[in-house]
Amino acid sequence: MQIKATTQSTLSDLLVREFKTASKSMVKKIVLHGSVTVNGEKVLIPGAMLKPGDVVEYIKFKAQPGSSNAPFPVLFEDASLLVVEKPAGILTHAEKGTTGTSLYKEMLEYIKDRSKGKERIFVVHRLDREVSGIVLFAKNEDVQEKIKTDWRQTTKRYWALVHGAPEKEEGTLESWLMEGRDQKMISVKQNEDAKHAITHYKTDKKLGNLTLLDVELETGRKNQIRVQLSEIGCPVVGDWRYGSKDNVKRRIRLHAYYFSMNHPLTGEFLEFSSRMPRGFMTLGEKEEKYK
Repeated sequence: MQIKATTQSTLSDLLVREFKTASKSMVKKIVLHGSVTVNGEKVLIPGAMLKPGDVVEYIKFKAQPGSSNAPFPVLFEDASLLVVEKPAGILTHAEKGTTGTSLYKEMLEYIKDRSKGKERIFVVHRLDREVSGIVLFAKNEDVQEKIKTDWRQTTKRYWALVHGAPEKEEGTLESWLMEGRDQKMISVKQNEDAKHAITHYKTDKKLGNLTLLDVELETGRKNQIRVQLSEIGCPVVGDWRYGSKDNVKRRIRLHAYYFSMNHPLTGEFLEFSSRMPRGFMTLGEKEEKYK
């Protein structure tokens, strides 16, 4: 993204004017990160003076498959965002007291090592341990807060392989969800402790007694897709917690394959996609391990 200065101003003032949605502190962090050049030269001083005719460029990095030494595949990275593919079987972020590692912990260590401690990442949203797909991290707290504020403007789509088939090939599921004593989410009557959950789905293909659904989240509640599909008689394959057959423990067939948003700094439209995991549509007759 290139911007041509038309008047004398500081670098940070120009970027705040151009990006419109960015705060001054957010812009300062982007400049200090080394993501801005003036006339082809990297500038690390937010207050650097510009004169008419100077060309300012915001540089972003899009990861190429196999080009990164990151512990998990990186789909996109710039000074504001890090977009990663999470495999099934690992927590997005471990709570205090939880043993083992997490996607956040592994990626944070990678980012800190690579930047010699100058960079960090911040959790924006989560996928369940058993769910695979696209996860977004912010590079600073201002970006984290902006994304969370604008979360309803993002698009999040999933592949869900389910038992049976919905009565309608396309529809919307709407309920109020609340966590029970066993930490399992349940639908309840509307009350002050319950959270409104809306899920849209459409049938992609039918495979005998299974159906592949293309699911879009309007809200993002804990276990939302899993519990709502179970309640219409279509539990996600492998999800024994919410009604799938439990004689064989299979990986849960739920994959976050698409994510889109407007960049929190530039406003540019961004979209990311993730391939369906290997074996997602194939059901073996023995216990599957997370891969």
